[in-house]
Amino acid sequence: MSGVAELLIVEDEPKIAAAMRDWLIAAGYAIRLSDSGDGVVDAVRAQPPDLLLLDVMLPGEDGLSICRRVREFSDLPIILVTARVEEIDRLLGLDLGADDYVCKPFSLRELGARVRALLRRTRPASRAAVADDDVVLDADRFEVRIAGKALALTPVEFRLLRRLMEKPGKVYSRGQLLDASYEDHRIVSDRTVDSHIRNLRRKFGEIGQDPIASVYGVGFRFEIGREG
Repeated sequence: MSGVAELLIVEDEPKIAAAMRDWLIAAGYAIRLSDSGDGVVDAVRAQPPDLLLLDVMLPGEDGLSICRRVREFSDLPIILVTARVEEIDRLLGLDLGADDYVCKPFSLRELGARVRALLRRTRPASRAAVADDDVVLDADRFEVRIAGKALALTPVEFRLLRRLMEKPGKVYSRGQLLDASYEDHRIVSDRTVDSHIRNLRRKFGEIGQDPIASVYGVGFRFEIGREG
């Protein structure tokens, strides 16, 4: 199990949905998207996300109805997203069990902060029983913990590892890892990734782990449970 949280975004405006998806993926989350309220409750029941970002005004079933029905069987974090800013709507949404409320137009940076804050409050309880090889990322400290042992990483190392952990087993090219590692999009050599990978593997090796595998001529992948 990796430390990457999965978010379900239910938003029918394509530009807003795409902006939310791209920002949150860049922030290190795995994203599922839906552009209609119909079927969302069943999807949550079948494959619960770590957090639900739910537009209020949707084609099909509306967000408030979805929120109420999800709360009948799940306590997963819910953030309502809407252009309806009247106080009665906010109170109604929260009374139905939403954890937070964001009004359009909103800052993506603010949305990301609210998601982080809510997951910080709610996720640890859901991870009370964890496997020995669990890898947990702490974005605030740029720190990784494996079975309670901490690795202090540089910001670039942290972002590189976060990208690898988005899809364990998937091979990422050096270019993909560079795009994720340098937020200012500076131009650096592809071989810079090799240096960061060596540093990461050294730090993992100090606690007897080696979860990063190289694929000759292609790139690197994260393998859960791989020992050094």
